[in-house]
Amino acid sequence: MRLRSSLAAVALAATVLTVTTACGGTGTATDSGTETVTVYSADGLAGWYKTQFDAFTKETGVAVNLVEAGSGEVVSRVEKEQSNPQADLVVTLPPFIQKAAAQDLLQPSGIDTSAVPAAEQDPAGRYVPVVNNYLSFIANPGANPAPVRWDDLLTEQYKGKLQYSTPGQAGDGTAVLLLLQHLMGKPGALDYLGRLQANNVGPSSSTGKLQPKVSNGELLVANGDVQMNLASIKDDGSKFGVFFPADAAGARTTVALPYVMGLAKGAPSTEPAKKLMAFLLSEQAQRTVGPDALGVSVRSDLQSAGDVTDKGTPAGLLDGVTVWTPNWDTVITELDGDVAAYQKATGN
Repeated sequence: MRLRSSLAAVALAATVLTVTTACGGTGTATDSGTETVTVYSADGLAGWYKTQFDAFTKETGVAVNLVEAGSGEVVSRVEKEQSNPQADLVVTLPPFIQKAAAQDLLQPSGIDTSAVPAAEQDPAGRYVPVVNNYLSFIANPGANPAPVRWDDLLTEQYKGKLQYSTPGQAGDGTAVLLLLQHLMGKPGALDYLGRLQANNVGPSSSTGKLQPKVSNGELLVANGDVQMNLASIKDDGSKFGVFFPADAAGARTTVALPYVMGLAKGAPSTEPAKKLMAFLLSEQAQRTVGPDALGVSVRSDLQSAGDVTDKGTPAGLLDGVTVWTPNWDTVITELDGDVAAYQKATGN
């Protein structure tokens, strides 16, 4: 799940996933002498990471230390540690990866990214997507009638039973604000979210923590993303349906929300981190993104429509849904003002 925990809790949650005998190199060494790469990542991919990091360690002898946090918290932590960098590899969602690049927290990796469409990666080589993903919503089976349109979420049925993660803090929550701006214009989005506040339980810095609340009926509706929601259904047996709210005409639109990785500036283990980046983009690793991570591969040679009849896959869920990709560079220049306007409109 994509946990948005406090920075203190994040520090305690650091987990050494693999420890093997070192094979030399320039990486940071553990007390046992094992070379280690530290990954700061937005949560949601832990299961896939475990398998891939184990394979990477077996192949290279380099262990991987994973620290999970919220999308914005990942970047905040890297920023606070600039005088003593701890992270080697940063994985987060847009617009936070673009924010990290703008704050000079990333450096070009120089790895081969030719398998990834050029339009989806940083021209300066500071970041590249690793798993494609998309904004979604989830609903408890007890929602009757089930929500279909954005306006349905404004009805009395959802009073105190709806929650979404906070724009500006969580990547998924930020995507909710951006999508509504895209569909309704900025004034219309603020008006809608102001009215939705009557049903909203309140701020949440954690998208992942909303999943069990919807599954057990504490909430009827929450936001999420396709990869995280499908993984929760598969791995945790979560009881909710995934949907994309429609506009008044019945058209459904979502936001492309990939996990994106970049090499941290001043990374203690630069060369091993580059090896890990290349490994995660390899055909071997990317072939597992669909079946194991329930995401979509970022490689051009592995992307396919998939089985649109299977609603337990990204392809099935996205059938008939328009995917919109914001101009993330524009988003980061306007985000502070948009979040301030959002807070004023909702009181959050």
